[in-house]
Formats: sequence, C-alpha cells, structure tokens
Amino acid sequence: MVSKGPLLRLLTAINRRRMKLLMGLAFVAYVASVWGNFVNMRSLQENGDQKVESRIEEVVAPLREKIKDLEKSFTQKYPPVKFLSEKDRKRILITGGAGFVGSHLTDKLMMDGHEVTVVDNFFTGRKRNVEHWIGHENFELINHDVVEPLYIEASPASPPNYMYNPIKTLKTNTIGTLNMLGLAKRVGARLLLASTSEVYGDPEVHPQNEDYWGHVNPIGPRACYDEGKRVAETMCYAYMKQEGVEVRVARIFNTFGPRMHMNDGRVVSNFILQALQGEPLTVYGPGTQTRAFQYVSDLVNGLVALMNSNVSSPVNLGNPEEHTILEFAQLIKKLVGSGSEIQFLSEAQDDPQKRKPDIRKAKLLLGWEPVVCTDELLLLCGKTPGGRGS
Repeated sequence: MVSKGPLLRLLTAINRRRMKLLMGLAFVAYVASVWGNFVNMRSLQENGDQKVESRIEEVVAPLREKIKDLEKSFTQKYPPVKFLSEKDRKRILITGGAGFVGSHLTDKLMMDGHEVTVVDNFFTGRKRNVEHWIGHENFELINHDVVEPLYIEASPASPPNYMYNPIKTLKTNTIGTLNMLGLAKRVGARLLLASTSEVYGDPEVHPQNEDYWGHVNPIGPRACYDEGKRVAETMCYAYMKQEGVEVRVARIFNTFGPRMHMNDGRVVSNFILQALQGEPLTVYGPGTQTRAFQYVSDLVNGLVALMNSNVSSPVNLGNPEEHTILEFAQLIKKLVGSGSEIQFLSEAQDDPQKRKPDIRKAKLLLGWEPVVCTDELLLLCGKTPGGRGS
C-alpha cells in the first residue's frame, strides 16, 4: 500500500500554491478594477472640468468685451500739455493743490509742461478738483497732513473752515510753513507762500499797499488765520536771511471761480447758493458796502509771474475795481434766473472782506494786473478768461 502521508503533504502543498495563485489573481483583479474606476473618474472629472470651463468662458467672454469697451471709453484724456525739455521742466510741489486756488495753479503748471506733485489732506480740498490729472506721468497726488512731522499742506482760507478748527489752522500756517521751508532748504528749492490780504486785518488805510503793517486783532475770531499768516511770512523771511532760502510771498485778495466750496461763507458763493435754492439773497445793511473780486485765472497768472520773478518782498494780487454788494446780488440773481428776493438785514456783521489792494507793485515789477473785467467776472462775456472786454 502506498503511504497516505506523503500524498497528503503533496496535496496540501498544491493547495497552498493554488490559494496563493488565486489570491494573487484576486489582488490583480482588484487593482485592475480600482484602476479602471480611477480612470473613469478622471475621465468624468476632465469632461466635467471642460464643461465648467466652457460654461465660465461663455459667461466671461461678453464681460471681457464689455471691460474692453469700458477701458476704451474711460481712457484718460488729459488737457493739452506742453512738452518741455528736461532742462526746462521743473519739479513743483503744491501744498493744498486739491483746493480752490491750488487746483487751478496745478492746471496751469501741468499744461505748461512741468512735473507737479500735489500734497493735500482734503480737509477743504477735493480730489475731484485734480482727478483729471490722475495717471498722468507728470502728476502725483499725495495725501499728507501738516500736523505730522515733514508733512505739509495748505491752510484753509474760507472763514467757516478755519474758524471751525482754529488750532488746526494755526498749526497749518506755522508748522506746515516751517516744514515746507525745511524742505526747500534741503533741496535748494524756491518757496512761494500763498499769503493773504487778511494780514492787513481791519485796515485803516485804503487801498492797502505792501508797506502797510495792518490793523489786526490778535485775539479776535479770525486771529487764527490772520496772525497765522503773519507768522508764516515772518518765518519765510527768517529762513531767507539766515539760511538763504529763496522765498516769494503773495498776498491774495478776494478771488472766486470754478471749484469753490459752495458753503465757504463768501459773498459770491452765498448769493449763488441762495439763488439756486430759491432762498432770499441776504444783504447786510443797505448793500452799499463794496467788494473787489478777481477771477481765479488772473490770480494763477499772478502767482506764476511772481514765482518766476526776482521779487522776494510781499506782493499784492487782487482786483482794485470795486462793486457794491447789492450789484453783485442783482447780477447773480439775473444770471441764475432766480425768482429769489433780495432781503436786507439790519443786523451788524463782521465785514472782514472790505480790503482793497494797491497793485502798483505787481504792475511795475511783474507786469501783472487782472485782465478779466469785473463786469465779466460772473458772466465772463461768454469767453475764456484772459482778455479784457471792449
């Protein structure tokens, strides 16, 4: 008889090998199944991604075209700028350049081809006054505050603004001017101080020339501005004498034109606002008190002429031709086409704008005088400021 032991061992070994083979085949089949599912999933995902991308492209394509159209329509069109060579082109910093006068000076200097940096904290200035230059290679706008070291700006010039925060106004006129003088000293620049007829205070001399020292109340409601500008002038001439800084000082009289704040408390803007709103045009007293206004384009031309001159002493820039407050009220009412009444108020009111400039110095040394007639100031005779009417 054949022994069963070896036979059983043989069968057991064969069974083991078979089991291993079967397990191996099962593993291979499992791997193949998983791989197939993975491939199918990737295929589905890729198809899904393609569908999503296709859908996104369908939505985005018209938007992309609209953006291109908008970019074309909003391409910045700057006012015409004169080309200046490197040696003729100046780098000019204008503090308060987003304000009323500052923005017009910015326009003038930019169109003349210079590089202009406007520094403003927008306390009274407005970005929209200079936004038409944003993006131009010759223009830079910096938001800085004068109360910070090395930060400079222009002082608010309208009564509601500088009387609202007198300490801020004093700091602007003093610390701001000091910072600017320090900068001018370091870089060897010439500084133009936009001073004011307010330095003459409540004058006892009419008209006021540059040699008149003024009549200022140092503790009055306007002192923060009046005395602040007087101190600023003093600092300018101290830096000129001690440090050799070139300074130019313009004493600016009543000015108006586009970009004025409607609520700045001045006669012209008050009347225009009242007329537009259909409110009575308020005239204090009989309306016989006079004002002399210059158009802002005349002032800008005077500032440029002064800056380019060798005149270091103060110079008045204003319009000596006077008209009564009542005449202004009647003219504005007519131009606006308003049905507003002119209301005469008997209450006494501070009359700080009754100064009249003596501009003989500006005529003699700068060859400057206002060229926009007083009668044309509001109407401008339908033409661009710059020429006296017949």
